[in-house]
Amino acid sequence: MLIAFLFIGNVSISYAQEENNEKDKFFVSAQIRTRGEYRNGALYPRNESDLPSGFINERARLSLGYERQRLSLKFSAQHVGVWGQDALVDKNGRFILNEAWAAFEFNDYWFMQLGRQALSYDDERILGGLDWNVAGRYHDALKIGYRKNGHQLHGIFAFNQNDENVIGGTFYDSSKTKLYKNMQTLWYHYDFASTPLQFSIMAMNLGQEGGDAESRKSDTQYMQTFGTYIKYAPGQWNLSGAFYYQFGKNVSSRSVSAFMGSARASYNINKSWSVNVGTDYLSGNDKSDGTYKAFNPLYGTHHKFYGAMDYFYASDFIGGYNPGLSDTQIGVGYKVSSSVSMGMNYHYFATAVKLENLERSLGSEIDYQLDWKIMKDVSLSLGYSVMFGTSTMDIVKGGNHNSWQDWGWISLNINPQIFCK
Repeated sequence: MLIAFLFIGNVSISYAQEENNEKDKFFVSAQIRTRGEYRNGALYPRNESDLPSGFINERARLSLGYERQRLSLKFSAQHVGVWGQDALVDKNGRFILNEAWAAFEFNDYWFMQLGRQALSYDDERILGGLDWNVAGRYHDALKIGYRKNGHQLHGIFAFNQNDENVIGGTFYDSSKTKLYKNMQTLWYHYDFASTPLQFSIMAMNLGQEGGDAESRKSDTQYMQTFGTYIKYAPGQWNLSGAFYYQFGKNVSSRSVSAFMGSARASYNINKSWSVNVGTDYLSGNDKSDGTYKAFNPLYGTHHKFYGAMDYFYASDFIGGYNPGLSDTQIGVGYKVSSSVSMGMNYHYFATAVKLENLERSLGSEIDYQLDWKIMKDVSLSLGYSVMFGTSTMDIVKGGNHNSWQDWGWISLNINPQIFCK
C-alpha cells in the first residue's frame, strides 16, 4: 500500500492567451489531483473485527475562463472517483460541470455573478468550498455584490428544483442532493485601513423541504442563521473569533434555538516555531421533543476545524443523538527550512450537553502533517492521525473505542504554471 501511495500525484497546468485587444483574455487550466488514504477508523470509529481499507482517489478537472472589460466567464468540468472504480471500457463515464458562471461589473463598485459557483466566506464555518473533498462543493446561485474602500456587501439567492416541472407544484426532493430548496444570504465585510482588523456579518434564510415525496405536497420550513466573524492580526499574533445563532424551524418542523462560538489564537515565536490554541462550542440537543437546540454548521468546510479524521459534521451522529460538540485544541508548527514545514495538533472532544447516564467526554485526537516543497512546482504532503475514544463515542458515533483508530494519507503535488501571451 505504501509503495502505491508514493506514485500519487497532483498535476496542474495553466495556460493564458491574450488577444490583440489587451482587455480580452482567455484562460485554460487543467488539473489532476490524486490522494492515497489508509483508513482504520476515519469518519466513524471502527469495531474490533473491522479490517482497514485503502484507496487512491482522483480529481481530473478542466477549466476555461474568459475576461473582457467588465465581463467574466468560467466553465470547469471534472471527473472524480477512485482508481479502479470505472471499467477499462466505459461508455457511461461521469463528467459533470462543477463551475459554470458569468460575472458582469455594472460599474467600479457593483457586480453580478450567476450560475454554478463556489461560495466561500470568512473562515468557511458556514459556507465553504470544501476543497479537501475530491469533488469540492458548489452552489447554483445568483450573487449581487458591492465593493468600495474596504467595504464588501454580497447578496446570494438560490432556488432549487429536481426537474423542469410542468405541474405538481414546487416540491423538492433533497434526499439525494442534501441541498436546500431555496436560500437567501446577506454578507457584509469590512477591512479596517488603519489596523489589521477584519469584521464580517452574515445573515442566512434557508428554506428546506419538509413535504411528502409521494404526494409531492410542498411544506417548506425556514431556518435563519445570523452571526459575525472577527479577525485581528497584529505583529506575530493572529486572533480570530466567530459566533452564530440559529432560529426558525428545521426540516422536521421543530422550532430551533441553537448557537455556536469559536475562538482562535496563534503566535509566531520566531521564524521557525509557532503555537496555536483554540476552542469551539456547538450547542446540542438531549431530547426528542420541544425546541431543537443542536447547531447545524450547514455548508462549511468542517475538515478545517473539528479534527482531520472528520468524526464530526462530515459524518452523522447515530442513535437519534445530536449532542453538539465542545472541541478544545492546542498545536505547534515548526518550519524546518524554507522548503519543509510540519505541524501537530491535539483535540479534546466532548458533547455539548450531558446525555443520560453518559460521560460528556468523547476522546482525544492527534493530527500530524508534513509539507515538503521538493522543487519549484513539486511538493510532497503527508498526514497521520489517531483517535482515542470513549464509551460515549461508541454510543453517539458507533464502533468500539477499545479498538485502535488511525488514519493516514500521502500526496505528491506537481503544479507547473504556464502563461503564454
